[in-house]
This record gives sequence, structure tokens and C-alpha cells, in this order.
Amino acid sequence: THYVDKGIYARDPFVSLDVEGVGQLIEIAVNKGRATRPDIKLGICGEHGGDPASIAFCEKVGLDYVSASPYRVPIARLAAAQAALAST
Repeated sequence: THYVDKGIYARDPFVSLDVEGVGQLIEIAVNKGRATRPDIKLGICGEHGGDPASIAFCEKVGLDYVSASPYRVPIARLAAAQAALAST
């Protein structure tokens, strides 16, 4: 939380993806990966896989899955369903 306390980031980057920085790298990887192999399965795992804001970003850039620790699965499933509905 030092990043948040010092005003460097609005949200803790170890909990929620920094979509302006890391998110751009993910988006580049998705685009280049799919340009080379359209059927490639792409996803993330870890704490970001259970964060609703990160899940919404993953849906937006076209990742196929997220993986989260067991205690975060219920909120991850709900967030993934909400993100999928919002993108339709």
C-alpha cells in the first residue's frame, strides 16, 4: 500500500492491474499472440485473477480465462459474468 499512500498509484498494483502500464503490455501480447496464432488460449492467474476491476480489463482485451485462489473464486465468477454481460 506504499504506492497508494504516496500517491504513485490510485490502487495497489499487487492487487489490481495497472491498466495504463502493465495493461498496455498485456494488450500488445494478446494482439501479437492472436496475430500469430488465432486459436491461442490466453489468461492470467494470481491475485489479479480474483480482482473485479482486473477481470473486467481481461474481458475487454480478450483474455480467455482468469485463475484465482480458492477464496476469491466466488467474486471472480461474479465479476467475470458481469464483465461478459457488459461486453455484449
